[in-house]
Amino acid sequence: MRSHQDPALLRAFATELRARRNAAGLSQEGLAFQSGLNRTFIAKLELADTSPSITTLFRIAEGLRTDVGELMSAVAKRLRKERPASGKAAT
Repeated sequence: MRSHQDPALLRAFATELRARRNAAGLSQEGLAFQSGLNRTFIAKLELADTSPSITTLFRIAEGLRTDVGELMSAVAKRLRKERPASGKAAT
């Protein structure tokens, strides 16, 4: 099965994740520990190299002590800013 990743969405998520982690005063290792994930996976998410599953989204939100809906709303807001700059939407 071919991947249909949206690079702009991955970048928006990566930027929001990094910003929230830094605002919380957490290292990648600290967020990974609080989320029950691996530090290298957090790094891949922050580099927009991979996308999170729905389970991972909930774990990250818990690790950041935020609501998953609020986190996704912030990602959507970043994405709206990102897309006009790139000039095209994902297919």
